[in-house]
Amino acid sequence: MQESDDVTLNFGEEDDLDRDKRLKHPVAVFFHIFFRAMALLAYILCEYFSSSFITNFVVIIILLCMDFWTVKNITGRLLVGLRWWNYVDDKGESHWVFESRKGTPGSRKISAVEVRIFWLSMVVCQILWIVFSFAALFRLSFKWFMVVVVGFLMNGANLYGYIRCKLGAKKKLTSVAKNLITAQFIRSMFTAASASATAATQPTKEKTDTGQQQ
Repeated sequence: MQESDDVTLNFGEEDDLDRDKRLKHPVAVFFHIFFRAMALLAYILCEYFSSSFITNFVVIIILLCMDFWTVKNITGRLLVGLRWWNYVDDKGESHWVFESRKGTPGSRKISAVEVRIFWLSMVVCQILWIVFSFAALFRLSFKWFMVVVVGFLMNGANLYGYIRCKLGAKKKLTSVAKNLITAQFIRSMFTAASASATAATQPTKEKTDTGQQQ
């Protein structure tokens, strides 16, 4: 059975923002934008540099994975004070945890500029992957549609997880149905990515003669 916990971390209050326009974590902001921008550019321009779909597929997936890991483990915590993760307890049960910062006197405020950059980049990228998915379907390019689905799911999983973190700071979400939806959504991301990689790299099999087994 899947469970999720909404907890508060004792290292700052996200709503108590620092209005200073200077970036407090310029390196984190750079990589937060860099990997996702490179994945989008690689998808748009890859056919100009290589005619091999497998090569292009691998490059885009690597960039998406680097973006997913960076956002989930680093930039979400530094830029907006949110973090979501999963662990397996001694009984073998999987738990989804959604954490948000809890303010304390004297704690360092989060930059309002970094918060806007974080959420804007997440939402814009998700919209772009949706647009690319419709474009791929319109062109009947199903192999590129698989790539777009991977990008949509990986970025969407982070976006959904951080929205849960944001909501969890104000309201407990302990419904079993919601917990199952969370687990299924994130699991589907990895399943789709694995299936797309297999479909892209597996050699095309020759058709068997209809009379061979007769």
